[in-house]
Amino acid sequence: MEINQLKELLDREAARINTPEFIVNDPVQFPRRFSALPDIEIAALLSATIAWGNRKMICNNCEKMLTIMGNEPAHFVLNQEYELLPDEQNIHRTFFVRNFKYLLRGLRRIYKSHGSLNEFATANHVGDSEEPAWRLVELMQQELAAANGNTYDSRCLPTNLKNTALKRINMALRWFVRDDGIVDMGVWTAIKPSQLFIPLDVHVGDTARQLGMTIRHANDKKTVLEITNLLRQLRPSDPIIYDFALFGYSMNN
Repeated sequence: MEINQLKELLDREAARINTPEFIVNDPVQFPRRFSALPDIEIAALLSATIAWGNRKMICNNCEKMLTIMGNEPAHFVLNQEYELLPDEQNIHRTFFVRNFKYLLRGLRRIYKSHGSLNEFATANHVGDSEEPAWRLVELMQQELAAANGNTYDSRCLPTNLKNTALKRINMALRWFVRDDGIVDMGVWTAIKPSQLFIPLDVHVGDTARQLGMTIRHANDKKTVLEITNLLRQLRPSDPIIYDFALFGYSMNN
């Protein structure tokens, strides 16, 4: 497919899917319930962290997490209320309360120092990196490990940063950074929309191959970079609007 044809197709699909109606059945609905940035960020990170598998199950379990937190994510984190929960309680598939605690201990450390994840990213000049998402995760890993006896938990953040597609964090960053006022929230200043990367999962990868956007078989970091670089040619200022297009096309085909 020629690049002009590809752009026409993806523009059409993005416009069809990037609508308020999309929110209802997507995990983005959960951070959108809040107005304070720390609540938005914590709800978004938790929702993105368990965003694998069946979408209905994901949303049900996001609801369960927020209920556990009394629908006050920042208060719950800062007051360490998670420590009262049993480690073996299941939250989503292979994600348990012990993983939940690990993540929230690290977030508490960040919020006690910086007030928000956006400020943490700004203070560490994440936006100056060529790969802001991976740099952010590297820095967050350090904080999470420091809050958990210098241990790492790949259920919370990927540890293989040279290869990981970083799908869940790239999705959360799309929510934080894109600012067209439709689905994504545009609450961050640390990173620009032009610096985002495609949240690559099996469906997006298969669609990209079907459309001739990559010939790589692995859904890894190299494939993320290849697809994102192509999307930046189509819309340099906002390449990840096409996440909606690739999702929509995969659902229809």
